[in-house]
This record gives sequence, C-alpha cells and structure tokens, in this order.
Amino acid sequence: MLITEIKCENLSKSFSGKNIFKNFSFNFTSGSSAVITGRNGSGKSTLVKVISNLIQPSKGKISVKINDKQIPGTDYFRYTGLVSPYLNLYDELTGIENLTFFYELKSDGKSTESEKNERIEFYLNKVNMYERRNDVIRTYSTGMKQKLKIAFALMNQPEILILDEPGSNLDKEGKDLIKNICDEQKEKGLLILATNNDREKEYCSEIINIEDYK
Repeated sequence: MLITEIKCENLSKSFSGKNIFKNFSFNFTSGSSAVITGRNGSGKSTLVKVISNLIQPSKGKISVKINDKQIPGTDYFRYTGLVSPYLNLYDELTGIENLTFFYELKSDGKSTESEKNERIEFYLNKVNMYERRNDVIRTYSTGMKQKLKIAFALMNQPEILILDEPGSNLDKEGKDLIKNICDEQKEKGLLILATNNDREKEYCSEIINIEDYK
C-alpha cells in the first residue's frame, strides 16, 4: 500500500464575503477513514471540493504526498476517485462510452486497449451495470447514474477515494455496495466521506463536524 497524506492547514472558504468554513486543519493519511458531517447547506460539499482540488481555498494551504513525494495540483486527479452530486455524466453517450471517456482522461497512457476494456468491464460488473452498458445515459434512473459515477471513481484504483453523499438515490443493494467499497478502500488507501447518513457514518473511524469550523 502506498503511503498517502493530505495535509490541510488553516483552510478557509468564503463566497461573496460569507464564510463557509474557516481555520480547518486536519491530516488525512492512508489506512485511515474520516467522515465529514454537518447540516444540509453547512459546507460539507464545499470542503470536499477544496480537498479534491476542484476549487481553491480562500485562505490556507492543502498539500498531497504519496510515498513522501509531493503531488502537484494538476496531477491530483490521477490519484483520486470522487463521487459527488455535482459531477455530471454525458446524457447523449452510453454508459460504456462515458466510462471509456473518463478512463482515458485519467489514464497515464500506459494501458493497452485490452487492459482498458477489461478494467471498464470489471467495474461495470462491480456496480451491476454491465447489462445497461450500451444504453444512453438519459435512459438511466438517478440510482443507475449514481452507480456509474461509482464505477468511474474506482476505475483508476485510486489511493484516495472521496464520496460525497454516496448513498443518494440508491436502493438497499446499492447501499450495500457502498459499504463494501468503503471496506475495500480502507484496506488499501485513504477514504473520505461526506454524509449525514447514520449508517454511512459508521464506515469511518474519525468524525469531522464542519460546523466546528464556522
């Protein structure tokens, strides 16, 4: 297992002069798991976006190291899998076309065509979406779209897995899948959840209440 560390130092984020959170400091390390909690609208997703390098903090510093090597922000996405409500799929493409596009976006270019196809097929089966792989996304239910997002997040076998409200729109089978994925990630890397779901909170060893940073 690679040694992964995300170091957050005095992070603050504000929009139009309004503080979403401030002075957030925390070290996330491989082999650990943390859940970010807080009321709806309290800033959980904003913190996830900052940690994921989707947006920049207003103040403070975030750094990522893997095996003690500093990872530049431009390469961070190659080591991270993210599931979130604000990441969209292409409705006019099929499930397998979406996964192929996103796989190639994250790939280092070293995989053969056969390896790429095998990995995409593996993760389609993992989330029970293989039978719908050739259907366009606009025919998918919200739960099916969520499963495809999960497959996308896992395809690069990330050292860092970040799940923002992962159980949204999932049935019991889908929620059981989330638990299994979390258990697997804790064995091989770093897991961060953002949720208010009591069951999902139990998957993590550390709890961060975003409302402590107001």
